[in-house]
Amino acid sequence: MPWFYEEGKALGRERVLELVRQVAAEARRRIAPNPKKALLLPPDVTRAHCGAGWMAEELYRVLSETADVHVMPTLGQHVPHTPEQNRWMFGSIPEEKIHVHDWRHGVKRIGEIPGDYVKAVSGGSADWPIPIELNRMLLEGEWDLIVNVGHIVPHEVMGFASHNKNYFVGLGGKESICSAHMMSACYGLEKSLGNVMTPLRQCYNKAEAEYLSHLPDVFIQVVMAPDDRDELVHTGFYAGDDLDTYTMGAEASRRQNITIVEPLKRVVALMQGDEFYSTWVANKAVYRTRMAMADGGELLVLAPGLRRFGEQPEVDALIRKYGYVGTEKVMALWRENEDLQDLAHGTAHLIHGSSEGRFSITYAPGGLTEEEIRGVNYGYADLDEALARYDPEKMKSGWNTMPDGEEVYFIGAPWAGLWSTQEKLCRG
Repeated sequence: MPWFYEEGKALGRERVLELVRQVAAEARRRIAPNPKKALLLPPDVTRAHCGAGWMAEELYRVLSETADVHVMPTLGQHVPHTPEQNRWMFGSIPEEKIHVHDWRHGVKRIGEIPGDYVKAVSGGSADWPIPIELNRMLLEGEWDLIVNVGHIVPHEVMGFASHNKNYFVGLGGKESICSAHMMSACYGLEKSLGNVMTPLRQCYNKAEAEYLSHLPDVFIQVVMAPDDRDELVHTGFYAGDDLDTYTMGAEASRRQNITIVEPLKRVVALMQGDEFYSTWVANKAVYRTRMAMADGGELLVLAPGLRRFGEQPEVDALIRKYGYVGTEKVMALWRENEDLQDLAHGTAHLIHGSSEGRFSITYAPGGLTEEEIRGVNYGYADLDEALARYDPEKMKSGWNTMPDGEEVYFIGAPWAGLWSTQEKLCRG
């Protein structure tokens, strides 16, 4: 069981900070009475709206009274933060205490999940081993205390985000990330999303038990949901060092963050400009609505911050080269092309970002041209015109009737949930 947890209709910021301080006190009692060196592992800036930044800032303030505290955002292969982003997310934490995870050159291989195990848990969808590569600073830092901070929400690769994903993806190496993402893509997005114990989660649970049981760590997991004013608030806080800390939060997220709908013909989704700069992350608008879209429908993504496709230059080039063309074609290309094999996480992304020909995906981007958007097989809409018609300040979550009678379903935070028909959710 978790060390402790709290659930409620709306846990305000001050209450969450009280709980964060309680975690620090419990960690001193259970793990390290007088920690001298501590590591904080919050998510990156693309998940900043969950409050992980100000939670990390409070942990830093409390623990630095006695310890040398360092922070490493669990970037995975995402773009490193700028100093300005660090200040925006982490407040007063000194820049020199915030470290960058290097997924290519800053990791060490410590083992693997055998191919036979991968094949067994995935029902034969994948049969290759998943290497376990982790950040050297994590492994060699001689930490007295490690605190993982994460937001549990439906996730296209994991089923639900957070917990040991912070290690094996957030601080993982290239081969780890590529093999795991491709395994999940072959298993199927629809079978993973919204399921608490997916094949990849089972692999990571096995890896954690075999390779990380010695770490002096604790997990802070939060769940968020819309309140009566349609604003996201914290509804759950789970702290502990076991798997139940994840499963309890994931079950709460499953109850609160999945919206069952009839097939949707017209969806408008907003991806906020201060977090979502690439389709790699903005495509959460695609992943989280794909199971809700009606055949022949249209998804319009408002993306004022969009300025690239991939998080890394080589992945950006991969997306521009092949485009979002559906699973069957991508898998055929993967078998024949070395660049898709080398950057298999990018290949998985191409699979996840497709409508599989069932519905159209249209982007209204802030920093990409019509030619660029159409070049990856998405439709294009002018951002100013789209924002004028579908003003996020005036739209309400769910169904809206426009002045000319058009009916649209608006989602203001696709990253915070999952929308699905009952039929497709049950298939998993």
